[in-house]
Amino acid sequence: MSLLIIAVCLAAGSLIGFMGGALGIGGGLIAIPALVLLMGMSQQLAQGTALIMVLPAITVAVRKYNQQARIDRRVAAAGAAGAVVFTWVGARLALGIDSSVLRQSFAVFLFFVALFYVWQTWRAGRLASRRQRLEQASEQRSEQPSNKHAPPRPVPILTPRRASVLGMLCGTLGGFFGVGGAVLAVPIITTVFRLSQTTAQALALCMVIPGSTVALITYAWAGQANWMVGLPMAIGSLLFVPVGVRLAYKLPERKLRICFALLLFATVALLVFES
Repeated sequence: MSLLIIAVCLAAGSLIGFMGGALGIGGGLIAIPALVLLMGMSQQLAQGTALIMVLPAITVAVRKYNQQARIDRRVAAAGAAGAVVFTWVGARLALGIDSSVLRQSFAVFLFFVALFYVWQTWRAGRLASRRQRLEQASEQRSEQPSNKHAPPRPVPILTPRRASVLGMLCGTLGGFFGVGGAVLAVPIITTVFRLSQTTAQALALCMVIPGSTVALITYAWAGQANWMVGLPMAIGSLLFVPVGVRLAYKLPERKLRICFALLLFATVALLVFES
């Protein structure tokens, strides 16, 4: 491999690490279509190579998230335990199907996740506007809003048992697509359990670390991982993940969700173009 290609991989890893840290996705969603489109890799080889970069990047990202706000270790450990075996199952399934079918499945999955994020962002804005109107109306009437409106519904708590079930689902998807476990976990945690975007991203990344290790071993054992490309990308990614994580805590949650959805739509477009 020439020094130019190594330099390109370093630069690409730096950009992917920055974006992955800011959006809480580990960067794999960007790396996989880039490897397919720019380097002509099969979907399986791209997924295995991306895991080389993703695994150290998400480990650093979790450390940085934990420095900002302590992660619930019991919940994260339960989710990670649930993901391990099912990640191996998903990876074995991916290695046994045609590359084009896997690529199309990946694009469909990301498209629906992006649609969910658009809906979630729209819904959050609508609820905020509604609360503001109710507060203004109550001030004008000088009445207590609690006398006029039903109490809010209780929000489910993300217990270790629930996190374990979530980890099983995310592990299957993460193994099948090489990435994706955190992508699915984040909207579920923010919507169902009403945790903040950054808290959800931290927990989701914690859950996928052991599973991603299993997935990388599985892909590498099958010869579907290019270490000469993946290692320079990993080094570049590690340098800029902390910068992305710091940005994540400065951006408003609404803008973070919109950026996440736009990134997913762009990824879908790249995969469809390649197909």
